Amino acid sequence: MLIGEYRHNIDSKGRLIVPAKFRNILGDNLIVTRGLDGCLFGYSLDQWQKIQTKIEELPVNRKDARTFTRFFFSAATDCDFDKQGRINLPDLLINYAGLNKKCVLVGLSDRVEIWSEEKWNSFTEETESKFEDIAEDLLDL
Repeated sequence: MLIGEYRHNIDSKGRLIVPAKFRNILGDNLIVTRGLDGCLFGYSLDQWQKIQTKIEELPVNRKDARTFTRFFFSAATDCDFDKQGRINLPDLLINYAGLNKKCVLVGLSDRVEIWSEEKWNSFTEETESKFEDIAEDLLDL
């Protein structure tokens, strides 16, 4: 299970360290694509295949399904870990997520989210005040 929040810098070549705790779970690589809310989603190969199967079941005759599929898959990149535990993100994904230097990698059970530190801080500040209401609406813990 992928959990936790880690802060790392992305360098000028688009290389970003993935925490060792994540790499131990993910294997040799990470499939990264456009995510929601302005971040990137990263999946292990096994999890990616599950997501792919679900998306393939979307009805091709629905415009929203075609649009989502195109946007999601067209940016997907298979990122191998180098000897330092880094992945190399393409400019397309860096620009989409607004990554410039400081990044936050967040483990969310079955995926990794990659955020610019600025967007992540904004998200957490906004969410902090609503967290209890959201939990009350969604969960019965």
